[in-house]
Amino acid sequence: MLVFIARRLFVSIWVFLASTVVVFFLATRIRDPLAEARQLPDGAREAQMAEITERMGLDDPVIVRYFNWLADVLTGDLGVDRQGQQVNAALENAFTATLQLITGATVLAIVIGIAVGVVSALRQYTALDQTVTFVAFVCFSLPLFWVGTMLKQFLALDFNDWLADPTVSPVFIGAIALVVGLACGSLVVGDRRSRLTAFGSATAAMAVLLAVLSATGWFADPGLGPIVIALTALGGALGFTTLVSGLEWKPPLQAALITAGIGVVASLALRPVLKDPELLTVVGLALLTVAISGAVGWFLGGELYRRAAVPASILTGLFAGAVIFTDRMLQSFADYSDSVGGRPISTIGAETPNYQGTFWESGLDSAGHLALPTLALVLVSLASYTRYTRASMLEVMNQDYVRTGRAKGLSERAVVTRHVLRNGLIPITTLVAYDIGTIVGGAVLTEEVFGWSAMGSLLFQGIEQGDPMPIMAFFLVAGGAIVVFNMVADIVYAFLDPRIRLS
Repeated sequence: MLVFIARRLFVSIWVFLASTVVVFFLATRIRDPLAEARQLPDGAREAQMAEITERMGLDDPVIVRYFNWLADVLTGDLGVDRQGQQVNAALENAFTATLQLITGATVLAIVIGIAVGVVSALRQYTALDQTVTFVAFVCFSLPLFWVGTMLKQFLALDFNDWLADPTVSPVFIGAIALVVGLACGSLVVGDRRSRLTAFGSATAAMAVLLAVLSATGWFADPGLGPIVIALTALGGALGFTTLVSGLEWKPPLQAALITAGIGVVASLALRPVLKDPELLTVVGLALLTVAISGAVGWFLGGELYRRAAVPASILTGLFAGAVIFTDRMLQSFADYSDSVGGRPISTIGAETPNYQGTFWESGLDSAGHLALPTLALVLVSLASYTRYTRASMLEVMNQDYVRTGRAKGLSERAVVTRHVLRNGLIPITTLVAYDIGTIVGGAVLTEEVFGWSAMGSLLFQGIEQGDPMPIMAFFLVAGGAIVVFNMVADIVYAFLDPRIRLS
């Protein structure tokens, strides 16, 4: 493995260096950097041209300029742009904004897309599968700039107006309840009676829930409360235990349930600490959650079930912590909405200028600015992961070793999670690595639509001004990410399929 990584790293470095040569030479030919200076009056023209020429080294041959840039890069200095501003500072701001923009969207698209693709493959040719296929093709065909514009108009503006009087109409309640009922009915495995029962129960429950929330004004001052937190943590314990070990293994389930109970008690005990915490406090609580959850799984799992109890307990603990975090943030929604004039969902920019608020209100401000671009990226990216996962799962499900596993009496959960999903994720790994590597370079259209100043803006700045320094800074991050994540994909291959030997 180490020999493989070293060889790939050596080859990648030389490929990357060759790419920087090509990109640098092309960047110097995009546009004349002195074009604007030539339009100045006679008195200022020569002085401005001389200043730009000296700053960019335009009197030197291109090859000399490249090696000067390369020497500076090796020392960590990316130089200055045409205006004399440090490119290091511009890259740091742009890269931070891009990470903030794409991290949530990428994680959500991968997790939701793979989950929906798995369910779609397991329900092949059902109404759910056909609906997912249709929605995936529609989302895949949508232009990103159009999606962003529609979200700004019909989600942000209309939602902000609706918050002034947040009541849900009976027609909307019926439509949402019907959609949820159809989804639940499609997920149930069984005869028609079982599916109809699930459909009716889910539809009625959702209709009652929305009616109660509307009548109590919950949308204007939201929160979850101890009961919802307890039920959600319990559901997380059951779900993660089923995913990791199956409910037939009692020690992992007991560990997850105890962890969920500790989380519910912590939500009450930590109220003073969570009133207005620092980021370091929240990170510390997350690490403490992992330690306590892991200890519970370690001791309750015993030697026989410890391997399943520890991850089930840790996942349950982190999930309960996320629910508590969400509840506390929602409790600050009313104050935040009032502080921004009742417009919590923003349509432009990464933050409200000069906004000062508590930890939770600042978090809501970031979430409000991220909501629309994240949703736009998820809608477009979700389709690819769903379709690739479905196709890969169906291909693996027809393999001989899957039929052998079922014939030997393995549970359907074991067949799906340990054999079908694990082998089906191999081609998905390639797609994930490529997408992450390319999207680090910036979601250019999304940045333009929602007014984010990130990696895409840095690239446009270099192109418009004929300045190779911002362009090369962009390429260092984008090209480096592609090289790194493709190497990571090769390593993950060996983990997913032990038959793959990297040597």
